[in-house]
Amino acid sequence: MLPSIDFSRVEAALSKPAGWIDLAIALACFAIGFLADRRLRVKAAAAHDVIRAGAGGVNRLIFPLVTLVLLVAASIAFQRYRTPFFISLALPLVIALAVVRLVVYALRGVFPGASWLATSERAVSFSVWGILVLYFLGVVHDVAADLDALVIPLGKTPISLLDIGKALLVVLLTLSITLWISGFVEGRLMRAEGLDSSLRALAAKAVRAVLLVVAVLIALNAVGLDLTLLSVFGGALGVGIGLGLQKLASNYIAGFTILIDRSIRLGDMITVDNRFGVVSKVTARYVVVKGLDGVEAIVPNETLVTTTVLNHSYSTREIRIAVPVQVTYGSDLERALELMVEAARAEPRVLKAHNEPAAFVVRFADSGVDLELGVWINDPENGQGNLRSSLNLAIWRSFQANGIGIPYPQREVRIVGGSVHTGVQGAAGPAAEAGAGIPAERPGG
Repeated sequence: MLPSIDFSRVEAALSKPAGWIDLAIALACFAIGFLADRRLRVKAAAAHDVIRAGAGGVNRLIFPLVTLVLLVAASIAFQRYRTPFFISLALPLVIALAVVRLVVYALRGVFPGASWLATSERAVSFSVWGILVLYFLGVVHDVAADLDALVIPLGKTPISLLDIGKALLVVLLTLSITLWISGFVEGRLMRAEGLDSSLRALAAKAVRAVLLVVAVLIALNAVGLDLTLLSVFGGALGVGIGLGLQKLASNYIAGFTILIDRSIRLGDMITVDNRFGVVSKVTARYVVVKGLDGVEAIVPNETLVTTTVLNHSYSTREIRIAVPVQVTYGSDLERALELMVEAARAEPRVLKAHNEPAAFVVRFADSGVDLELGVWINDPENGQGNLRSSLNLAIWRSFQANGIGIPYPQREVRIVGGSVHTGVQGAAGPAAEAGAGIPAERPGG
């Protein structure tokens, strides 16, 4: 650790002209470093050419590096006359500023969702550096002594505010390092093309969970907390799961089950709970199913495990689409079937190599003959309604050009009239007249 400044030495240095020259040189080095940093950044922005190392870390080191080089050169030149005091004090502060800037910038990779860290990176860097300067000046020692004097009685072991602050600092540092390592491992796993997407997601979540548990245990042990106390917490957690968190626990267990058996994967077309769509996200608690209308349904993992799920792309992404058509009874059925197949072959999304399109006569209905065109596609995520519309339009044009009619509902009413017969007509007479809809008169009626 850096020793605190002896202010008597500061007074002694400022009592001589050489000390003021030493201080002026140190301040000039900081000023030149700041101006160099501003000028290089302006030129880089104008040329649209930002200096990068890793993910842009060199830009944050321009000011401390230029200042450090100037301070080292001034220290070597000044030592010919006497030992520089203020320059030697500025050297560790500049090095600390460079380290702090790199650490704060690295935290952006650890917490990519923390927008406040990206927008206030400079403020965070100078705040941490300011705390280090106060420590170097000896102010932090006085504050630490005051915090250590404030004791909070917790049971039989009193804890000071300084101990709590140290514990929080250790936990934050441990978790930050762990999250950085887990993020690095997750990035490598998600880029592994040889692994299935579900296995990659499962491995990434397992690595993060294991590292977080290890980090918490290490942090608790580092702050002096007895790990046997976790047994009480574990018992309370078990009671909580048994009483009110069983649904949450079942969803997490079902989520890991889905990831392990790979029954549902990213990009699958499924139908669950009367919802058809693409699996756009798989988490440990739920699965996001994005419908073709753009609406996203959040389905709990327990529902996917305990109910029947129609996976349209489990073994293959090819699905069959049926297009029903009805023609009049006077139409040429063989020609109609040929035209339907030709319309399907002209559609780019319809498969032609295998599972070729085919048309069938389904049944003889009341108003016409029901036909069906069956086609196969391998891109169900692009929609089915648009394909049916295109096929129906092509079939309609073909039928119009070839004189094949499409019936519409119609009803015929027939009025049957005839003469009324009298007298005895024989055994067949009354029956025939009754069948014609005219009641027969019996003799003497």
